[in-house]
Amino acid sequence: MIRKTTGTKTTGKKTPLRAAALLAALLAGISGAQADATLDRIKAKGKFTVGVILSGAPFGSIDPKTQEQKGFNIDLARALADKLGVALETVTVTPPNRVQFLQQGKVDALLANMQVTEDRAKIMDFPPTVFDRAGGAAIGRKDSGIKDWADLKGKPVCVSQGSNFTQPLIEQYGAVVKGLPSQPESLLALKGGTCVVAVHTGATLGLMLEDRADEWRDYGILIPTEIVPADSVVWIRKGEKDTAAVLDKALRELIASGKLLEIAKANRLLNTAFIEEQQKTLSAAR
Repeated sequence: MIRKTTGTKTTGKKTPLRAAALLAALLAGISGAQADATLDRIKAKGKFTVGVILSGAPFGSIDPKTQEQKGFNIDLARALADKLGVALETVTVTPPNRVQFLQQGKVDALLANMQVTEDRAKIMDFPPTVFDRAGGAAIGRKDSGIKDWADLKGKPVCVSQGSNFTQPLIEQYGAVVKGLPSQPESLLALKGGTCVVAVHTGATLGLMLEDRADEWRDYGILIPTEIVPADSVVWIRKGEKDTAAVLDKALRELIASGKLLEIAKANRLLNTAFIEEQQKTLSAAR
């Protein structure tokens, strides 16, 4: 099922002339030749368009009071746009349509809860600098008796469509995976008894259990380990080497300066150990 985008948002207006100047400065020393198509488009429109998922804190959600988008991925996208000297436009994507939106040019990049897998790397590229690491956690009823990934053999498990947790759940643990269009729909299916557990990014589930303790009082993270922890990156179209180089430079600066750690703490990421380690490594290399 392909779901249409649910909205766009532009912040931090900047002139195309300023964008061109800053992008030219960023490209200096990286590529002496003409920029690739994505950078040329960003420069021309003065805007960096990023696909984001608004499935819940800490990565992306809608503030119920202001209706503003907020979250780690939103703030990181904004920081990258600032580094490019352009405005930020966010486009809401879902797990089923996020890759399609990138390949069709509807977005310049994806910050959409997608970790690196071999299959994804065959059809998309990413700047080499990793900004976080995330794995899947299993949420289910506390009285389910599920205590280990092996306990899921032959049992129904809910995930988001396109999730990188699907393959290991099937091939390594023999689970019967049911793909739902989004995390909220997967969690709704869990509550309805469709699945014994739902598997999603651990940071998202952990914060949800903290923030909505009454609603989820009968549920918990049942298995102490996370499934397939993997690198979180900014996804771009295949072959866009100049875009990768510019975004990589910006990411390294954001991490080394401590700005990314500020963003993580402001959005209450439960575990910032990986970002802190990256900051030590990159700041020492300056």
